[in-house]
Amino acid sequence: MLIANNVCKKFGSFHALDNVSFEINKGDIVGFLGKNGAGKTTLMRILTTFLPATSGKVMIDGDDIVKDSLTIRKKIGYLPETPPLYDNMTVQNYLKFAAEIKDVAINKRRLQLAKVLEECQLEHVKTKTIATLSKGYKQRVGIAQAIIHEPQLLILDEPTSGLDPIQIQQVLALIKNQKDQRTVLLSTHTLVEIEQIAQRVLMIKAGKIIVDEPLDLLLKNKNDRQSQPLTLEQVFISHHHEMMQDKTEEYDQAHKKVTYE
Repeated sequence: MLIANNVCKKFGSFHALDNVSFEINKGDIVGFLGKNGAGKTTLMRILTTFLPATSGKVMIDGDDIVKDSLTIRKKIGYLPETPPLYDNMTVQNYLKFAAEIKDVAINKRRLQLAKVLEECQLEHVKTKTIATLSKGYKQRVGIAQAIIHEPQLLILDEPTSGLDPIQIQQVLALIKNQKDQRTVLLSTHTLVEIEQIAQRVLMIKAGKIIVDEPLDLLLKNKNDRQSQPLTLEQVFISHHHEMMQDKTEEYDQAHKKVTYE
């Protein structure tokens, strides 16, 4: 479904992404993890054709994101951390607008509008102005606009940010229900959310993928000597500590070499 090969992104001398490679299969829900500044948002912007890669190649459903960018955009639904909403519009008018700009066929727009209103549980607020909605409902509207054109790949950047516990569970349930319809790449800082809905985990640090494993195997492989299962948070911290130790050892070796020379 999605194949990334040696994707690099430079901003001047800074390597935001350094030879990132991975594959995501059709129907997967994949959790994308990393600290602030690790490269998550940069990679998602490349996948959604908002930002060109410096080098490397990305294929989505057989299409190249550089050569076939317009086709790719029709296959992708994207929800950035701040949803692209127009507060002065009603929910249904905004979604009608979203369907229009995403080239949903005229004879299918009414059907698609009704479908996303039901799927995102927005039917009872469809005539309300978006500005009057709670943060949770605004996130649902954001997801609705991302799926109204029936994309094959749904990319979500921090979709539960700022929500209360009940709203988080509602949004997670909505995302989990996407599994049978499309592939999902989900970025979040809340690791327990990934444990609830994801099948695979991609973990990025300093622009490099450091983990790419099924979630169940990741937790099992890191826990061979313990009786209690690990949490994803423990795995995340463990990997970052390991990398810090590697960097310290590299520095010590380089320092010794310089000293002896």
